[in-house]
Amino acid sequence: MTKNVDPVEIAKFSELAHQWWNASGDFKPLHDINPLRLDYIDARVGLKGKAVLDVGCGGGILAESMAVRGATVTGIDLAEKPLLVARLHLVETGNHVDYRNTAVEDLACEMPQHFDAVTCMELLEHVPDPASTIQACATLAKPGGDIFFSTINRNLKAYLFAVVGAEYVLRMLPRGTHDYAKFIKPSELSALCRRAGLELRDVTGMTYNPLTKIYALGQDASVNYILHCVKA
Repeated sequence: MTKNVDPVEIAKFSELAHQWWNASGDFKPLHDINPLRLDYIDARVGLKGKAVLDVGCGGGILAESMAVRGATVTGIDLAEKPLLVARLHLVETGNHVDYRNTAVEDLACEMPQHFDAVTCMELLEHVPDPASTIQACATLAKPGGDIFFSTINRNLKAYLFAVVGAEYVLRMLPRGTHDYAKFIKPSELSALCRRAGLELRDVTGMTYNPLTKIYALGQDASVNYILHCVKA
């Protein structure tokens, strides 16, 4: 198995696994932003009938919602407890997702050029080698396939909003969720994507208004952002 994994990160999200589908719990931000990123992906891919891979799927919030839109979804994660929660939720809903406890690099060896679209959301800032994850995602996509990454910009504003604000002031996330040193600038992520043979199509920012408690997509990528690219 690949060594591109941080055991501390696995333990962190395993400890919170029981909270994945609690829309008012520790993963509330993921529930709140899911409709935005789901619509963004669907508008650019057309999920119905597509084979889609969700890398770092956790408890399956995005993976299952893409399946509801008509995609054939595979979700992978290295943390077994969130996957167990994801599978249990399928029993409740009757939806179908193929969940696997495997690394993206290993799946890339097994299923190269298999997926119409690959999503890798809120994962790059939690792995030791983002370039390895990006290359594996590129390998897994079919030629012309769509790949989506979402992560956090690295600058003072991002530190104040994503770490200090979200974890300590507003307490939207558990303390220690993010490590500022692992944040990635859009220019850096774009360069890594080009190196993996991907063509950049769009960078869209995601903002949060603490007064209205509303998330929105737009041009401001100074904190959170989604990057869309296509395999050449």
